[in-house]
Amino acid sequence: MDTIALKLSVSFIKENEQFVAFSPALDLSTSGRNLEEAKKHFEEAVQLFFEELKERGTTKEVLMNLGWTQKDNDLVPPMIISQELESIRVPAF
Repeated sequence: MDTIALKLSVSFIKENEQFVAFSPALDLSTSGRNLEEAKKHFEEAVQLFFEELKERGTTKEVLMNLGWTQKDNDLVPPMIISQELESIRVPAF
């Protein structure tokens, strides 16, 4: 099987006892019991995601709908340019 290498922005978040991996470029997340497992599960989820797109013939359509752009013959994922903690006032709960 032919493969290509992608660089994706992935956030890793600890939620209680789970580690969550999330990539806004694919709107895809998964989790694991530790960081290494979350990374492994994320790689597996990305593989399955792209295999399904290829099988359906919808790779370009889906990625463009997720904000990817085409540069020459390549599809380029959107990049996170900043991630910060913002203080926002909301109604008390």
